[in-house]
Amino acid sequence: MYDELKNAENKVVGLKQLLRGLDADDVSAVYIADDAEEHIKERILEAIGEQDIHVVYVESMRELGRQCGIEVSAACAAIIKN
Repeated sequence: MYDELKNAENKVVGLKQLLRGLDADDVSAVYIADDAEEHIKERILEAIGEQDIHVVYVESMRELGRQCGIEVSAACAAIIKN
């Protein structure tokens, strides 16, 4: 399920970078940790709005960080269009 994110050449990790990508219409998929704070999840979903973007919920912030290849937890990540 996470292979696409793990193997993506272009990805961003973190809320600020994800929101920048959404504003630029450069995001093809968004990953959100189930245990992320509610206000973060709401902000991401609001930013996605009517865009046709695949949203994947990940079990935990720790797992999302690991799938992104970083050693810290991550609330969200996104795959950037090529």
